[in-house]
Amino acid sequence: MKKLMRTALVAVGAMSLASSSALAQDSELIIFDWAGSDDPEFLTAYTAKHGHSPTFTYFGDEEEAFQKLRTGFRTDAVHPCSQSVPRWIEAGLIAPLDTSRIDRWDEVNKAFRDIPAFQKDGEYYFVPVDWGNTATTYNTELLSEADVQSLQAFADPKHRGRISLPDNVDDAYALGFLAVGVKDWANASMDEFQQASDFLRKVNENVRDYWSDGASLAQLMQSGEVYLAWAWNETFSTMSYEGFPIAMKRDTDEGSSSWVCGYAKSANAPGSEDKFYDFINAWLEPSTADYIVTWWGYGHSNEVAMSGMSNEDLAAVGLESSEKLRDGTLWQGPVPAVLREAMIAEFENIKAGF
Repeated sequence: MKKLMRTALVAVGAMSLASSSALAQDSELIIFDWAGSDDPEFLTAYTAKHGHSPTFTYFGDEEEAFQKLRTGFRTDAVHPCSQSVPRWIEAGLIAPLDTSRIDRWDEVNKAFRDIPAFQKDGEYYFVPVDWGNTATTYNTELLSEADVQSLQAFADPKHRGRISLPDNVDDAYALGFLAVGVKDWANASMDEFQQASDFLRKVNENVRDYWSDGASLAQLMQSGEVYLAWAWNETFSTMSYEGFPIAMKRDTDEGSSSWVCGYAKSANAPGSEDKFYDFINAWLEPSTADYIVTWWGYGHSNEVAMSGMSNEDLAAVGLESSEKLRDGTLWQGPVPAVLREAMIAEFENIKAGF
């Protein structure tokens, strides 16, 4: 793997992007996205063709994005994750795709691409692009591997004030369900949901802060305020690369979680359809796959590109695979609408201390 600091590279790229955007802010393609996904290295093919980047606007979590789109916010593309897609389809917020215009559609991992919940009436609504893991991540100078062998560590009072969880309902409930022995949340009972919620209430008593993005979590860990977190690959990948004493433990007694996110076409897209497909095609380029793995620590949906990466390189960013790891993984796939609505409401109550 390359040995340059990702943060420095992104900063340089961002300055370049800011310069070009100042000259030509593209009103013909608006992307509603997670902060950070505007990294210019994801879109080299797009900017080479059009001379500038799309316009980006941001959301903090998918529920915020859902509510904003439902009240009439107009955008061309949006970046949801797997568990949200069926709800967005049913709400009429996203439109079917013309897959004939997606150049590398046949290279997209079919295990992600062909999930029935991403389709309706024979049409596809979602292009998977990025995937990763959410797992126990800890400061190796302050905790041992034995200290975090079980997810019950998150609820241990001795860690009060030194823990951070994602401000994200899906990642939080992935932790909760795993901790009570559930790995298939799509078939979880309401009693199991209540057990998961009760566990998260215990964890909430120990939480220093709920992190909203990788940068905010990195600051909490670098300052020493937090030494144990439920975190994405990005935190382990970037902080270990910068020399911080950190480890990501996916093989706890109860396991870890994985997810996939991607792009969908807004149902009220005001901009250029041609540019929308150019944007998708840029994301599916092998160079984008190499970059997101190397510099961000996330996997990519282009199966052909990923097949050329060694397990050693993937392990360095927490993406290695084995039968044991797969068996211990809660896949954050779509859940029944009733359960998802309950998760959303209860997570807000838990954070508020109720």
